[in-house]
Formats: sequence, structure tokens, C-alpha cells
Amino acid sequence: MAERNRLREFIDSEAASAMPLLVAAVAALVLANSPAADAVDNLLRNRFGFSLGPIVLDKPVLLWINDGLMALFFLLVGLEIKREVIEGALSQASQLALPVMAAVGGMAVPALVYVAVNWSDPTALRGWAIPAATDIAFSLGVLAVLGSRVPMALKVFLTTLAIVDDLGSIVVIAIFYTSHLSPVALGLAALFIVGLAALNFAGVRRLLPYLLLGALLWVSVLKSGVHATLAGVVLAMFIPLKSAGEPDEKRPAIRLEHVIKPWSAWLIMPVFAFANAGLPLGGLSLASLTAPLPLGIMAGLFVGKQIGIVLGAGLLIALGLAKLPQGATWRSLYGVAILGGIGFTMSLFIGSLAFPDDAAREAQVRLGVLAGSILSAVAGWAVLRSQHKSA
Repeated sequence: MAERNRLREFIDSEAASAMPLLVAAVAALVLANSPAADAVDNLLRNRFGFSLGPIVLDKPVLLWINDGLMALFFLLVGLEIKREVIEGALSQASQLALPVMAAVGGMAVPALVYVAVNWSDPTALRGWAIPAATDIAFSLGVLAVLGSRVPMALKVFLTTLAIVDDLGSIVVIAIFYTSHLSPVALGLAALFIVGLAALNFAGVRRLLPYLLLGALLWVSVLKSGVHATLAGVVLAMFIPLKSAGEPDEKRPAIRLEHVIKPWSAWLIMPVFAFANAGLPLGGLSLASLTAPLPLGIMAGLFVGKQIGIVLGAGLLIALGLAKLPQGATWRSLYGVAILGGIGFTMSLFIGSLAFPDDAAREAQVRLGVLAGSILSAVAGWAVLRSQHKSA
């Protein structure tokens, strides 16, 4: 019962975070099509930084957001994944098979759709992973609007699918979206990781030593060529979680999660959305969506996601290795699969890694992500809205 209540609280908090994210995205779109567009663009391009001995960090505001603030978001994602793996939905094989297979299909098929559309453009192919991600906040936000029409078991299914999706996206970023590597910086990063492991092994439960080493790890990873946000995930792996008999508020990983979560919901994710979702609409038409890059993203999110999720889950059910979530029908499972095509945060983030310093393709990424996510949200809501209310 305690685990079920915790999961319900997690789903509710993720759904609530969709509102500030939506407000920030709308604000970005409005300002990008207003007289203030140049001022916002100049603000995001403004450089600032600091130096500490041989270490010099001097970046535009946009990269401080995408490399710095988002590292805290990835720390939160890492803490949530760790908790689910150790004691939550990802810890029980009986609950894991169906959403994991759905997540695998939901990442593979959109990537294949994107590649098929952009096969003739080697540069555009760098964006193959953009439609593979599901935005947990927006997808659960739509489910929250639908209320009791969607059974709790199906909400758990989508939550678990999105968490596995996040884990897959982290692996993809680590393997495929790295630049030229610095052996010295990687060596320092390895040294700090050993330090984090030593703290964990020694049973250190104060957060400050972990956070100090985590900050040094972030700088090292930033300079190494591996994307700096991955430092947040690595740090999460070593912050202690298990402690027999202690309440949640005294467990280091849970305490840190509770501190970061409101900052993530009300500052980090909205600021990221504001900085990355602005799309000038002047000169755009429906024909703009037929360009291969935005078309590949939109088709991957809206078509590829629903096909991949239904195929992945349906295969296990057809083989008798899993059952439909309790209270769910094939129609409601299909509706949730459509909602899996809401990519937004992680899709925009991967797009920024795939096409750095390429304004034309960045605009196409935003167009494809927004179009695919909106289509998925509206269609998924419509399918699930037609369901009878569950008991």
C-alpha cells in the first residue's frame, strides 16, 4: 500500500509540473513572434563565465541552461530511476516486462521512421534519436485531465514506460552525442567517480561531500567532450538510498530528490522550455512540415511511437507473457501509446545536441517536435476521452 501511495504521489507531481512547462513553452512561442524576439535571442546568446586557475568556463546563457541547469534535471531523473529500480515499479519483474518492451518498441520504431524519411541526408541523420523520447510531465498531465477515465494501472504503465524511455535516452546521449574527447578531463572525471564510490562505500550519508564531488565531476565531464548533463546521472548512482528503518525524510537520495523536484518543476524545466521552444512562425506553412527533418520528427513521434509501443506490448500479450494492465482495454492502451508521442523536453534536448550551432535545423527540430507532440496529445486525449469512466 505504501508503494502504491508513493507511486500515485509521483504520478500526481509529474502531472502538476506540466503546467509551468506549458506556460513557458507558450511564452517562448509568443515572444519569438513579437518585437521582443531579438532581445530574447540576444539574451540567450550573451556570454558569461568564470575562471579558476587553468579552468575557464565561458558560455552563452543558452548553454549554461542546457549544460548546467539540465544537469540538475538529469540528477533528478537519475534519482527517480534509481529509486524505481531498487524499490519501485522497476524492481519487480512481474510489473516490468510489459512497459519495458513497450518502451523498447517506442524508441526503436520512431528512430526507424525518422531514418527512413531522412535517409538521403547524412547530416540530418544525426537527429535519429529526437523522436525516441517521451515527455513524462506532459503525457501524465494529459492523463490527469482525463481523471478516472484512465485506470491507475495504465497510468503506472505509462509512468514506467517513460522512466525506461528516459534511461534509454541517457544511454543514447552517452554513446552517440559526444564530441572530441579529452583524456585529461576524462581521467579527472574518473578520479571524482572513484571518490563518490568511496564515500558511498564508507557509508557517508551527508549530502555536502557528494555534491562537492559532483560539482567537480560536472566541470570535468563538461571539459571531456561527453555531455555534462550525464554527470548528474552518475552522481545520482552514488547517493545513498537504502537505509533500514529510516523514514524517507532522513534518506539522503530521497531528501535530495524532494529538494530538487520543485526547483525542476517550477524553474529548471520551464527555463529550458523557454530557451529552446521559441519558434518564429513567420514564413511557415503546412508545407514547412513536409521538409524531411521536421516530417521525420513529427511522423516518428505521432506514428512511430504509437506503433512501437503497441507492437512491443502487444507481442508480449499475444505470447501470453504479460496481460493488459488491470482495468485497461486495447483501446485505452492504444490511447496511452499515442500519448507516448509527446516528446517535448527530451526531444528538444537531443535536438540541441544533434545540431549544435545550426539555427536552420534547430528551427526545424522545434517545428517537428511541437507538431508531433501536439498531434499526439490531442489524438491520445480524444481516444481516451471516449472511454467510459473506470470504477
